[in-house]
Amino acid sequence: MRSGRSAELLVNTVVLVVLVTATSVVIGVALAWLTVRTDLPGAPALGALLCVPLAMPSYVLGYLWLADFPGVLGLPGSVIVMTISCYPYVFLPAAAALRTVDPGLEEVARTLGRGSVRAVLGVTLRQVRPAVAAGALLVALYTLSDFGAVAMLRYDAFTVGIYHSYRATFDRVPAAVLACVLVLVALVVMTAERRARRGEVARIGSGVASVPGRLPLGWWLVPALALVGAVLAGGVAAPLVGLVRWVRAAARVDVAWGPVFEATWTTAGVSAVAALVTILLALPIGVLAARSTGPVARATEAVAQIGFALPGITVGLAVVFVGIRLVPDLYQRTPMLVFGYVVLFLPLAVGVVRSAVDAIPTALEDASVSLGSGRVRTFLRVVAPLAMPGVLAGASLVFLSVAKELPATLLLRPTGTQTLASAMWTHTEMAAYSQAAPYAAMLVAVAVIPAAVLGRSFGWGVGGRQAIPTFAATRTPEEEVVAR
Repeated sequence: MRSGRSAELLVNTVVLVVLVTATSVVIGVALAWLTVRTDLPGAPALGALLCVPLAMPSYVLGYLWLADFPGVLGLPGSVIVMTISCYPYVFLPAAAALRTVDPGLEEVARTLGRGSVRAVLGVTLRQVRPAVAAGALLVALYTLSDFGAVAMLRYDAFTVGIYHSYRATFDRVPAAVLACVLVLVALVVMTAERRARRGEVARIGSGVASVPGRLPLGWWLVPALALVGAVLAGGVAAPLVGLVRWVRAAARVDVAWGPVFEATWTTAGVSAVAALVTILLALPIGVLAARSTGPVARATEAVAQIGFALPGITVGLAVVFVGIRLVPDLYQRTPMLVFGYVVLFLPLAVGVVRSAVDAIPTALEDASVSLGSGRVRTFLRVVAPLAMPGVLAGASLVFLSVAKELPATLLLRPTGTQTLASAMWTHTEMAAYSQAAPYAAMLVAVAVIPAAVLGRSFGWGVGGRQAIPTFAATRTPEEEVVAR
């Protein structure tokens, strides 16, 4: 592939990443502040609704946007769709951090003569900066690795170039070269984010003496409601209404539902198997990383998190090369597909397990051991029950991610097998929007339950339990992101 073409793909991708990340940070932080620290009416319910885009893959939003607004494609359409998909990744950790931030520092700033606005900007937002930075990193990497939405919206990003190069010829080398460049860009993003946070100190976590109060909005109530309403209208109401409309159109043309249910069963089955295998592999790594600071623990965790910076299409290509050359009998079979999912999403599971175990005081284990219980029995009777909510959240996160994964699925799925994502992609490529609608609707339905579990983990749900993010900002940004 010509270097000029590679440079064009690089510029297009960087522009998209910068615009989506900046927009998502502004929207996510504003929404987190309004729902957590102000007297916005119905804040808990609005917070739960703002998490809905987590259950809707970006390529489903891209499909709905393409079907309803075919004239707004390219960069503008991609920025809008990707921002709708990504702002929850900033909103959730920012909201979790704001709920646990120490309000005493803000009160001290006010007693020293700073007004409310200066105290918020100079003190409170500085404390939640690590959580916001971690969310921004996730948005950047998500946008960098997205394939389905940008491909549907006709935007020439790196992932689209890799896929077309892979499909255009039997020679996989050009696609592999582009994939390596994409991985390097992802690593540069992670390194730049870490350097930007060097020397930053924040205190977010347990031990807060008082609960942060809610500030009265006053005459800002109307603009605040307008902002939340606009986000909910564009990110929740419009996609759901469009999806219902296209499903009704599909019913009028008598679409066969048998293949839809078969693809649903395949998606649920593969996602469950991948989630189970991933969480079982993540358990010993996460526990070791949480309870040991030795070189073996650090090295094991580092190896497990390699997939964090790898876009799905690059992992799919790598597994294709491995499958063809080393285990050709498993190529394009379910075990190889599950292996690709494990490589992609093991970092997420490890981060959640480590966070859940980190949140358990070691004094409880010491007390159990001092009372005569061995380490194994202590783990089974003390650590495991307390970490179980976080482990279940990690399994739900992996299940949701697998069900939504598109590029790796397209490259690795068994011949003749369709998941909801691949079937929807096939129909959308042929502009058969009504036939793609049932697959999109079923994919959203499959993703609702794990997305609801994740929302509860961040406090948006009945009971408001926070199993994961309470200690998030004391970790590195990469660990915080994978423990989201």
